[in-house]
Amino acid sequence: MIEVKEVLAHAEEKMEEAVMYLEEALDHIRAGKANVKILDGVRVDSYGSLVPLNNVASINTPDARTIAIKPWDKNMFRPIEKAIMDSNVGITPENNGEIIRLGIPPLTEERRKQLAKQCKGEAEQAKVSIRNARRDNIEKLKKGIKDGLSEDIEKDAEEDLQKTHDRYIKKIDDLYAAKEKEIMTV
Repeated sequence: MIEVKEVLAHAEEKMEEAVMYLEEALDHIRAGKANVKILDGVRVDSYGSLVPLNNVASINTPDARTIAIKPWDKNMFRPIEKAIMDSNVGITPENNGEIIRLGIPPLTEERRKQLAKQCKGEAEQAKVSIRNARRDNIEKLKKGIKDGLSEDIEKDAEEDLQKTHDRYIKKIDDLYAAKEKEIMTV
C-alpha cells in the first residue's frame, strides 16, 4: 500500500527543485546592474584545463555598473579576457594591467523587454514542472486506491497536493514579478 505522506513529500521536493532552478536561472539573467553571477558560466583555460573564472581570480563589484576581476596570476589576463569574449556575457573586458574591468552598459528599452520575456519563459517552464509533479503524484494516489487506499484519504491528499501546488506557483509568480521589476527599473 502506498504511503500518502511519502507521495506528498516527493511532490513537494519536486516543486521545491523547480523553484530553486528558477532562482538560479533568474540570477544569471543580466538586469542592468553589476552581478558577479553572470560570470558563473565562464570557463578559463588554466594550464590546459577549463576551470571556473572564480578559481583563477577574485571577482567583485566596486559599484553598480562595474565588475572587477583581479587574476591571482599575471599570466592569466589573456586567457580570462578570451574566456569572457567567447562566453555569452556580451560585455567587452577592459584590462589596465592590474585589473580586468567589465563595464555593465545600461539596458535599452528593447533589451529590457527581451530579458523580461526570457524571465517569463523561465517562470513558465518552472510552472510546468510544478504542474507535472502534481499530475504525477495525483496519478500515484489514484493507483493507491486500487491498492487499498480509501477514497477519503486519497481526496484529502489530493487537496493537500493542490494547496502545495498553489503555494509553489505563487512563489514562482513572486520571483518572476521581482525580477521583472528589477529589469524594468531604469
